[in-house]
Amino acid sequence: MLKTRIVTAVILFVVLVAVLFSGSLPAVQAVVAVAFFAATWEAFRLFKMKGPIIVAACWTLAFVYTFFFNHGLEQARFWLALGTAIWLLRFAPSLKLGLPPLEGFGNTLLAMVYAATLVSCFVAILVLFQHSALYLVSAMALVWIADIGAYFSGKAFGKRKLAPSISPGKSWEGAIGGWIAVLVIAAATIVAAPSVPWLQDTFAVRVQAKLGWGVALAVFTVIVIASVIGDLFESQLKRRAGMKDSSNLLPGHGGVLDRIDALVPVLPIAALIGGWL
Repeated sequence: MLKTRIVTAVILFVVLVAVLFSGSLPAVQAVVAVAFFAATWEAFRLFKMKGPIIVAACWTLAFVYTFFFNHGLEQARFWLALGTAIWLLRFAPSLKLGLPPLEGFGNTLLAMVYAATLVSCFVAILVLFQHSALYLVSAMALVWIADIGAYFSGKAFGKRKLAPSISPGKSWEGAIGGWIAVLVIAAATIVAAPSVPWLQDTFAVRVQAKLGWGVALAVFTVIVIASVIGDLFESQLKRRAGMKDSSNLLPGHGGVLDRIDALVPVLPIAALIGGWL
């Protein structure tokens, strides 16, 4: 299982980097469209919607038409703000308050709201990519660092459960370890940037250069917190649906949503902040 997981992760990373740095906008748009379709299909399955593949196809066609062919990115800030507000006002509190039953209008409404946050996330990907491929990857890397740091810290020191009723495997020690890892690596990147020119266009370096150390560390902390919330929320959806993974599209990893759950609340925040820089 570990070998399969590593092989899949390497292949995904190589494909992602190759496409993003290819200079081909159609290739990037194609990958975004496929990933958006897979994520929405998996999300509607978690909400037990009827005909999830048809509903996901409709959302994907609307996304592609709006943001690829109809100047939808001119309203990107609206979508970024909407996604951020939904996570702050509805989804983060649900980790304490719970979710509605799978049957009924409340669940259907929540599914549509969650799909809107996926739109926000993928709009953020397009916005960050407009700046540069490196800028997008460096923002995503903060979440990956937090995830890896949390995994190893949790394995080594994890004792106090972070959310035992939602995800028993996650601990406070793991979350804190992921946060420290992000701060340390981001700080190292910022310090090294003056002598490593290509680092100067990374998200962490640009935030610190514009806003200073104090605000930059606060931004990185918010990003880590948002990544944990995104991860826990998807775990909550899977537990309610009685599913271990969002799908089996990615061998060793589950589904696309299992890989981007932490990015869904983070990237709109990063793109909003990037718009101020």
